[in-house]
Amino acid sequence: MAIRDLLSPSRWKRPRHAAPEGQRWYAIGDIHGCYDLLNTLIRAIDGDDEQRGAADTRLLFLGDYIDRGPNSRGVIELMMKLDLGDDKVVFLMGNHEEVLLATAEGNRRAAALLHKMGGRETLLSYGVSAQDYDYADPPGIIDLVRAAVPREHLDWLAALRSSYRAGGYFFAHAGVRPGIPLDDQAPSDMRWIRRDFLFHGADHGAMVVHGHSVTTEIDERANRIGIDTGAYASGRLTALGIEGAQRWYLQTGTPGA
Repeated sequence: MAIRDLLSPSRWKRPRHAAPEGQRWYAIGDIHGCYDLLNTLIRAIDGDDEQRGAADTRLLFLGDYIDRGPNSRGVIELMMKLDLGDDKVVFLMGNHEEVLLATAEGNRRAAALLHKMGGRETLLSYGVSAQDYDYADPPGIIDLVRAAVPREHLDWLAALRSSYRAGGYFFAHAGVRPGIPLDDQAPSDMRWIRRDFLFHGADHGAMVVHGHSVTTEIDERANRIGIDTGAYASGRLTALGIEGAQRWYLQTGTPGA
């Protein structure tokens, strides 16, 4: 075989963890009602994308848009404006959205859990008074959700995906169940799993990008990348950028964001 054949680009092995050819992805971690941080991060992404030059640029949001932070309604309304109905902008469902939806369906256990998970801030952002919320029991919280959260918001949340794959990357809110093929993962695991996934060191068949489990710094391992940096408490909302075999990070509260 001639040396020129060995050097031919057709013989180069594409890196296993790579975005699809020509695509540039930005995956954004758990927002939790932090509307101002989200807008700041989107501006940083716009600047980064422009600086890197032309590409088929796409966004992916990892879920947990609501609760804890001050403006869940503003976040949902912005997400809905960004939803083009195609794969240019991808939205995943987090466990917080699942709990809100179950509450709206009348599940009292979900309503109690919503309260523990920061649902008070969500309902206040939808115009519920602090007094009305603070006097509500779980059935009362169900009534407040049904009265305050527009049906079109609930319908949009209910249609969110559980996962998405782009090249050598697999995106899920919480992670995946080890030992189960990615195509066979249960939605509940992809929204709720923690320990079994976080402490598993073997390969999952793709690089799993997730949020859900808060870490002070970006949690990059050989088989997964966690980008929930606790924006509602830390002021740091994180995005992972991917193009080809390259990856990089953007955060609010850091230079350039």
